[in-house]
Parts: sequence; C-alpha cells; structure tokens
Amino acid sequence: MAVYTQVSAEALADFLARFDMGELVSAKGIAEGVENSNYLVDTTRSRFILTLYEKRVAADDLPYFMALLDHLADAGLPVPPAVPDREGRIIHELEGRPACLIQFLSGVSVSHPTPAQARAAATAMGRMHRAVADFPLDRPNSMGFETWAPLLERCGRDLDAIEPGLFDWARTALDRIAAHWPRGLETCAIHADLFPDNVLMLGDRVTGLIDFYFACTDIRAYDLAVSHGAWSFDATGRNFDAAVGGALVEGYSASFGLSAEERAALPVLAEGAALRFFLTRAWDWLNTPADAMVTRKDPLAYRRRLDFYAEHGSSLFE
Repeated sequence: MAVYTQVSAEALADFLARFDMGELVSAKGIAEGVENSNYLVDTTRSRFILTLYEKRVAADDLPYFMALLDHLADAGLPVPPAVPDREGRIIHELEGRPACLIQFLSGVSVSHPTPAQARAAATAMGRMHRAVADFPLDRPNSMGFETWAPLLERCGRDLDAIEPGLFDWARTALDRIAAHWPRGLETCAIHADLFPDNVLMLGDRVTGLIDFYFACTDIRAYDLAVSHGAWSFDATGRNFDAAVGGALVEGYSASFGLSAEERAALPVLAEGAALRFFLTRAWDWLNTPADAMVTRKDPLAYRRRLDFYAEHGSSLFE
C-alpha cells in the first residue's frame, strides 16, 4: 500500500456520499507498499480502506479482481470484497483514478512470522487454491515469466548504479532460470503476492488475505514459491529461517497437496519469484518520484534470496 494520489477531505466526503456507509470522520494515507494509493477511512458507521489504482493495476483488470474476491468470500475465505454504492457499483473514479471502497478486516500483519503463523498462512493458501477450482475467469500474469526479460532490459545498465555489476548478474540469473523453468505444471488463479503484509492475523489465526491486485492464472506452485521467499527470510534477505520455510511447505502440502513434479520444481520457481521481485523493486527504486509518499523497498534483498536459492534450493523443499 502507498499514497501517490492525494485526496482532499472534500473530495472524499463527496465520494462517500454515494454510499450508505455514514459520513467521513477521518482519513489517513497508508505509506507501506509500492503499488496503489491507499487510505484508512473511518466513517460514522464503520472503517474502510479506500484504494486508488495506479501504476501496474489496469482499470480493465479490476472486474477480474473483484469477481475473484467475491468468489473467495462466497467460499468462506477471509477476504475483503469491495463495497457497492447505492446503485450497486463497486468500481468508481476519484481524483482521476479508478477507485474502490474496500471492507476493513481486523488483524495485523506480522513482521517476524513464527512457524505456526507461516503454517496457518500456507493452509489458507491451500484453501484458496481449492476454492478457485471452479472460478471461471482467467487473467495472464502481468508480472509473469515472459515479462522478466523485457523488464530487465528496461532497467538496463541503470541497475549498476544500485550495485556495480548488477545488470550482468541479473542477466545471468535470468538465463539460468529460463533454461530450467517448468512446463506443464497445474495452473489456477493464484494470489502471486502473498507476503506477510498481505496476510492479517490474530495470534496464529489468519483473519484476512488482502491485496489481490497481482492475482492471475499461473503455475499453482509458484504461489507457494513467492510466499516462501517472502516469509522465510528477514527483510534484508540475509537470514533464512528454515523452520518458517519448512512450515510453509508442510502447511500447504497438508491443506492442498504437492505433486512430486511440483515439489521438484519449487527450487527454480523460488529463484524465479526472487528474480521477479528483484526486478520490480529495482524498477521502482530507479523510477519512484521523489515526492511520493511511499516506502521504497531494497531490490538487493531479493538478490540475496535468489543467490541463496541458487546455492541451497534443492535441499530446502525435500
């Protein structure tokens, strides 16, 4: 979450007048994350998240995301669907951006997950993958395997301003991953961004799965690989927690199951996920406006993850 677009109190009050959700009491920009502009909004009736979509979220993709959230909510998953206005609309425009008013879910995102919390998150992912078995819509992965080479070229030698030799390192890593990228694994609708900050918890219980704005149809086990890299390392990518990583794999396997082919592919899927987040973080590092209310994330934290997987990956998922 982040704030790129400023919304005045007057504009927000006019926006809320479309809903039967009370009058504006307060609104606060949320600086975490890098994708959309988000505000925590309190009204006389309840609390909501206001999201204005920009950067990588295309307006044409919003019906897919909202349909997926409704599908998962109907299946009993703890997800936050958008709130309809008096006319039943859920996708609006505010300050020149597509916007939705999202139900607020209780819980906190853990910054230092325990094995029990990781197992609970992976169990919820397994439930989610079961629930989408009959989800009828498809969406290509806008940050999928085919996009990494073009994004690397767009970053170009500017990467070397982050760290000398970084472009050549990334190109070598991409070539190695591409040579081993799995074909023919099962696909489904995946979250594709299930980091700890996109899981709300109370103790060891998952109370919310949020921020589905990278959701897409892709390799099912890739979803687990993304979370493995996000949950099993500290923020710097220097320290790996084997107990958390093992709990993720065990929790998912118990909840949904892993085929022998999927388990064998997890090392290269984890390398690929690390490269994907390295590249998007690097792009944002190089291109985020100086005056944006946003927390930039260190791309080198994902270089360290990728190097770790390249060295140890085959032993981490046995």
